Amino acid sequence: MIPLSRLAAGATLFAVAASVTACGTTTVEPAAESSSAPVSQTCANDTTSTATGPVSITDGVGRKVELAKPASRVAVLEWQQTEDVMTLCLNPVAVADPEGYATYVKAETLPADVVDAGDRGEPDLDALYGTNPDLIIVEAFKADDEILTKLEKRGVPVLATVGANASGQIANMKNVFSMIAAATGRTERADQVLQQFDEHLAAAKAKVAAANVTTGPFLFFDGWIEGGNVVIRPYGKGALFTELGEQLGLTAAWTDEINKTYGSGGVDPSYGLAQTDIEGLTAVGDATLFYSDDETAESYVKELVKSPIWAKLPAVTEGRAYAFPAGVWGAGGPKSNEDAIDAYVNILTTK
Repeated sequence: MIPLSRLAAGATLFAVAASVTACGTTTVEPAAESSSAPVSQTCANDTTSTATGPVSITDGVGRKVELAKPASRVAVLEWQQTEDVMTLCLNPVAVADPEGYATYVKAETLPADVVDAGDRGEPDLDALYGTNPDLIIVEAFKADDEILTKLEKRGVPVLATVGANASGQIANMKNVFSMIAAATGRTERADQVLQQFDEHLAAAKAKVAAANVTTGPFLFFDGWIEGGNVVIRPYGKGALFTELGEQLGLTAAWTDEINKTYGSGGVDPSYGLAQTDIEGLTAVGDATLFYSDDETAESYVKELVKSPIWAKLPAVTEGRAYAFPAGVWGAGGPKSNEDAIDAYVNILTTK
C-alpha cells in the first residue's frame, strides 16, 4: 500500500460558487475536447446536460478561478479527483501516476490514451502542459502550497481541491465532486451521482439493520513495508472509511488515547490517519478488523499474516479480520465510497 496523498495540515471545507458571468481575470481559449469516448462504467446511459456559460469558482483554498467556458481538457494530479472527473463522464487528458491509479483505484478505469503527468507530488510539467489542458486540478491545503506556486506561473487555470477534512469526510468528498462538476459544466450529472450515493448509503444502512447485525468497535487499516518492517496505518476517528463504518452502526476503536501510546506523530488532522506497528493493533482489543490488501507482490499483508502478534489478535483467532476487495481506494470519490460501503455490508451481512 502507498501513501494516500501528500498529507498536509490545515484542511478546510471550501465554498463552491458558480456564476453565469465571467469576472475576466482568467480567460481560456476554446480547446478541442478529448478524442476518446468516456470510459466510465457509469456513463453508458448518461443523458445529463453540460453547461456552456462562463464559470467563476472559489476553490478549496480560497482562490478565485474563472473560466470563459467550462473546462473540457482537464489534467488531474490526484487520484480522487481523477476518479471524479471520469464519474462526471469526462476523460482527463493527463493524470499523475496512472500506473499507480490503475493498481489501487478500481472505481473508474482510465482511458488508454491518457498522458502520464509524472508523480502526484512532483508532476512532469513538459508532459502535463504538452496535452494543452484548459484546467489543471490539484489537491492542496493552503493557498501558498508548493504545487500551486509552481503551476500558477504557466498561465493555465489551476483548481485547488481540499481532498480530506477529518471533521466531515463524506461532506468534503461531496464538495470536491461538486466543485469539479462546476468547473467542467457537469453539475447536473454531479447532482444525480450524489443523489445515487445518498440512496446507496441509505439502502446499505437498511440492509445491515434488517440483518440484525451485531455491531461494535472496529478498525480499518492499511499499511506498507518500510526498512523490512510492516508499518500499519490505522484509520482513526475522522478518517473516511471510519466515518462510513460509523454510518453503518459500527464504533471507531482507534482513539486519540490509543494513538498517544501506540501511534507515531499523532493522527493526521486532515485524513484522520495514524501510524503504528503490528503490536499497535493490540490496542483495539477485541475490535473487528477490516484492512486493505492490494494483492500486489509488495503487499504488506504477506508479511503481516506471518506475525505471531497478528495470529493472536482476538479478531484473527475468532475469524473477524476481513480484507477489503483490492482496488477500493481509501480516499476516493462517490464511486469508491459506494464500493467501500458494499464491502462493509457484504462482510457484515454474510459473516
